[in-house]
Amino acid sequence: MNNEFFDALEILEKDKGIPKEYMFEKVEAALLTAYKKDNNGQSNVRINLDPVKRNVRMFIQKTVVEEVLDPQTEIGLEDARLKSKRAKLGDVLEYEFKPKNFGRISAQTAKMVIIQGIREAERGMMIKEYESKKEDIVTATVSMVDPVNGNVVLEMGSNQATLVRSEQLPTDRFEVGDSVKVYVCAVKKETRGPIVILSRTHPGLVKRLFEMEVPEIQDGTVTIHSIAREAGSRTKIAVCSNDPAVDPIGACIGVRGIRKNNITNELAGEKIDIVKYSEDPAEFISAALSPASIVSVTVNEDRTSRVVVDPDQLSLAIGKKGQNACLAAKLTGYKIDIKPTDYVGE
Repeated sequence: MNNEFFDALEILEKDKGIPKEYMFEKVEAALLTAYKKDNNGQSNVRINLDPVKRNVRMFIQKTVVEEVLDPQTEIGLEDARLKSKRAKLGDVLEYEFKPKNFGRISAQTAKMVIIQGIREAERGMMIKEYESKKEDIVTATVSMVDPVNGNVVLEMGSNQATLVRSEQLPTDRFEVGDSVKVYVCAVKKETRGPIVILSRTHPGLVKRLFEMEVPEIQDGTVTIHSIAREAGSRTKIAVCSNDPAVDPIGACIGVRGIRKNNITNELAGEKIDIVKYSEDPAEFISAALSPASIVSVTVNEDRTSRVVVDPDQLSLAIGKKGQNACLAAKLTGYKIDIKPTDYVGE
């Protein structure tokens, strides 16, 4: 334990943000563990690291007793008073002890505990950092792409996390060095360390992109009511305005469509339908089924609805493979049954 040791702890604090005080506790615990291992579990020892004098001192603690039964942990009153004239029965006296070395096993034990302390500190820092970014967007850099499973390793500051293939858009194609925006879904504490769950398919990514791109959403003038998404293909987003003078759809689209286009480009061309939310369920459902024109909407108390469209609007209302109707149902929270005006049935 010399200057190099204390220099190393200062470097850890500077480069990794691990407080020296935290590491002092870990090192003290490591040295204590090593001593116990070499001395049959003897625990009446105190370790003191002095960062000012840059030294490490070890003290043996002994209890003052009338009759000594265990010389390792006890000291007679007469001998104790040679060290301290005020010593009395029951006092605990300390004697500095300078072991020549801790031995190979002890040194390895100390090293392992110190490394574990560093890992725990890094995990704690990572958890703290990303819990604060939960349900938010972070910009990361691609450091590796697995050619077998398609998973992408991302660098985010001093940390790394994996964007698994299932959380990537079908149209995503990454190269090392690419900059990518990802949504932080959750941070899980696992035995092997924290796992950051990242996604580019989560509806929250679209929501946060609009919040970042549209000032009227940032200041509360425009509110996002709901989002329905089929990642990589199409998203429907319902918005409303808290100011009658502000068009919520126009605010989200931007001049010449620049705001919407910026988000579409970030999502690799994903189509985005922006519709106006209404407290009237029939109006909301009608808007959600855009770009189809709706003849009428009947809403039931069980959150089902019957939508009638002209025959030439039926395929547009339903959408390819039912996508438009499905997204509209998710957006509104209503089950939607679409029928043409010439439908004959119950």
